[in-house]
Amino acid sequence: MTGTKEVSTINGLIDKVFQFNPEADLDVLRRAYAYSCEAHLKQKRKGGEPFIEHPLAVANILSDMRLDSNTIAAGLLHDTVEDTGTTVEEVRDLFGDDIAFLVEGLTKLSKMELKKKEEAQAENFRKMFLAMAENIRVMLIKFADRLHNMRTLEHLPEDRRTSIAQETLEIYAPLANRLGIGWLKTEFEDLSFMYLMPDTFRELKRKVTKKGKEQKEYLDEIAKIVEAHLKEAGIPGRVIGRVKHLYGIFSKMQKQKIPFELVYDVIAIRIITDTKKNCYMIMGLIHSLWTPVPGRFKDFIGAPKSNLYQSLHTTVIGPRGEKIEFQIRTEDMNKIAEEGIAAHWKYKDSRLSKRRDEEYISWLRELVRMQKDTLDAREFLEAVKGDILPDVVYVFTPEGDIIELPQGSTPVDFAYSIHTEIGNHCSGAKVNGKIVQLRHRLENGDSVEILTSPIQKPSRDWLKFVKSQKAKARIRHWVKTDERKKSLELGKELIEKALKKYGLNKDLIKSKEIVEAVSQFKIKTHDDLFIAVGYGRISPLQAINKFLPEPEKAEPVSKKKETGKPKHVSGITVKGIDNIMFNRAKCCYPLPGEKVAGFVTRGRGVSIHSVDCATLDVNTIDADRLVDVEWSGDKEKTYPVKVLVYTIDKPGVLAEMSAVISSENVNLSHIDASATSDKKARFNFTMEVKDVAQLNSVIKKLSHVSGVIEAMRVKSR
Repeated sequence: MTGTKEVSTINGLIDKVFQFNPEADLDVLRRAYAYSCEAHLKQKRKGGEPFIEHPLAVANILSDMRLDSNTIAAGLLHDTVEDTGTTVEEVRDLFGDDIAFLVEGLTKLSKMELKKKEEAQAENFRKMFLAMAENIRVMLIKFADRLHNMRTLEHLPEDRRTSIAQETLEIYAPLANRLGIGWLKTEFEDLSFMYLMPDTFRELKRKVTKKGKEQKEYLDEIAKIVEAHLKEAGIPGRVIGRVKHLYGIFSKMQKQKIPFELVYDVIAIRIITDTKKNCYMIMGLIHSLWTPVPGRFKDFIGAPKSNLYQSLHTTVIGPRGEKIEFQIRTEDMNKIAEEGIAAHWKYKDSRLSKRRDEEYISWLRELVRMQKDTLDAREFLEAVKGDILPDVVYVFTPEGDIIELPQGSTPVDFAYSIHTEIGNHCSGAKVNGKIVQLRHRLENGDSVEILTSPIQKPSRDWLKFVKSQKAKARIRHWVKTDERKKSLELGKELIEKALKKYGLNKDLIKSKEIVEAVSQFKIKTHDDLFIAVGYGRISPLQAINKFLPEPEKAEPVSKKKETGKPKHVSGITVKGIDNIMFNRAKCCYPLPGEKVAGFVTRGRGVSIHSVDCATLDVNTIDADRLVDVEWSGDKEKTYPVKVLVYTIDKPGVLAEMSAVISSENVNLSHIDASATSDKKARFNFTMEVKDVAQLNSVIKKLSHVSGVIEAMRVKSR
């Protein structure tokens, strides 16, 4: 289907639709085209052509997918609400609820006031996925819209081309793959590749084209051999040879870190037969003709992919030592492999299409359900991206059921895939009958048994190794709920102690006034107040400040000074928060000159980290507890930092290193030295530096000292 020429007139579209669906509502297509023409009459595309050519092209792509007439009509109308004065209500009045729903699902968030471009993009995708979970045709129209835009991307500025191509490669291509639409995934990837890496694309295309004639002759040779043996064995089958698409070849080169000349299996042969039984017979025949490559046989018929893809894959050493991949499947399997979910949205049986929808997007419905409480659209988008990546492993329950998990998954991922309560109480696991650690990586074919305990609870540390979005969402939810509960209890206790200390009525803690007194902190309920105090966002004294006698009043409660200037605290500016403790994190020892972020700890104020610190991994922390911080202008203050140096064990090397450190006006506060068994020496220095530039200068000079093997900063306790 890739590269299908788009019909440029409504009559051509009508003829095409009638050919595959004589019962289609052709009148609604004519009316939708006329309405779209009028709505877009004065608009042009970036290339200068009339805008109507875009919705017409989108409708043609949808007709290539052989979709129902309402979906094609929605393709003709998909930009009217976004780009013209048309309303969804007008579309509903003229074309009915079904078409209006599809058009509304495709309307972008152009009127939303979002702070950042990334946030707008993420929110747009969230809306798209939510609409898609209700009706998959929304996604199919979006695919057609994106495909035509990609085919005409050359008219946009370079930065927009790059942005759209990157988005297509990261989201649309894997999503097309997740929904089983093979041809679309391929075209998305190749078009993105062409715009993201044009020089690499052209060079690879040149090399592939150069070998084209040779490869075609080779494929024809293999096809004749296979066809002759199929005929001799009495097995029906047609043989199709193809060169793998450019981005697929490029990805293999990147993954294996090899040049094009060493990518041997750039050709694949597909054999289409009539039954599953014959698929396996053909595989045996292929293995009898050529030597199979160990570890390259995959049975996706016995264990279909989550996108319902079924096929046998095997790679063999063919004539002249060339590696060849064979894909063996039935006609129905081939249709599913190419068209995926689109194969089920035919005009004849909407009940069948809806039932197959459930099979294809049950994962998305589950993801939407899990993420319903997620306010951060970017977190939702990351969860979706994590769930559409194609690399998976297939493992078995003790009863023999097949479970599909992301590659790298652990027993904890497996436990949550069975049931949330099993995941929450997972205390151990047996893999193939042997006890393993919870972080053990599962492999294809493993049989997994989960051990549970009523006293076991999820751990934040689990977020460091689980891979599935379901496991991550469930663990985050439990941890967040647990921390909220603990913070609430702690905050309430701290306020009660403060009230008692200052002789105030203990019933104030239940009053409406105590909440109103700190409303500028966006606190609306008593629970909000207790949690804020428990987390350390505000102090107990700030909470009761209004009720203290005048001589005992603390500094007035305020989120920001009247001057609007943030408060400087020992070289750190904590934006928007005053009167709060802070500490420099020992996991990364941040220095001036590095970007930093603050994390609100429970009862210990704000912990200051480098922005790239592993502790701030978005998968393992509560993003609501992050605050903006920056270094202030105190250029004379120094900060302790650790430097590790490996040297040859020889006299005088320590003296020379100490002289280098002293020459940089850096104070050396501690030295720990030890010798290794291979006649090397290890020095741990603790020194006081003003900023990261001074540290880098010291490390650079230490690296040039005679006898020094390596000098590096240590970012750990």
